[in-house]
Amino acid sequence: MNKKIFIEDMEINYQIVHRKIKNPRLEFKTGELVLILPENYHDHEKLIEKHLNWIYNKMDIIEKSKSCKLNYKRDEYSLKCEISELVKYYSDKMGIISGKISFRKMKKRWGSCDSEGNLKFNTRMKYLPEKLIQYVVFHEMSHLLEFGHNNDFWNIISQEYPEYKKLDYELSMFWFSIQEHTNNFKDP
Repeated sequence: MNKKIFIEDMEINYQIVHRKIKNPRLEFKTGELVLILPENYHDHEKLIEKHLNWIYNKMDIIEKSKSCKLNYKRDEYSLKCEISELVKYYSDKMGIISGKISFRKMKKRWGSCDSEGNLKFNTRMKYLPEKLIQYVVFHEMSHLLEFGHNNDFWNIISQEYPEYKKLDYELSMFWFSIQEHTNNFKDP
């Protein structure tokens, strides 16, 4: 069922999907708001009202993502070489050693670091500007010093990237832009 809401200056289309789930949730997977609701849940207006700021902020990111310039020149091999060099650079700079480095297409994140220090990076990073690739690599390597996303972790990040909140916002914009321009994560 397709519906519309208006939040400030934005008209937002949304869809309601009922499933056999326990708790309602909101998603913006393909740039459109989807309310995934338990089968007997009928007060979706209240759910929207509760999350108006979140919805507005996500839509703002999606709108701004249309101006992102994706890098179509970098291939996966070049990305892997670049990231390997960055891992070596940050290892030396931070005085740490990572585990294995691997690459794969990921649907929910740019990278990850596991408890053994192994780093995984999303091959979709090939579309990102250089500065954002550097930031993602540093972010994942910082988990080798502080595993969680707590204050200590963000203090490590802010020493190298004091503008990390802006960079996180840009990564969100690129996430939606890549989804749109690569047909929801199917490479062109």
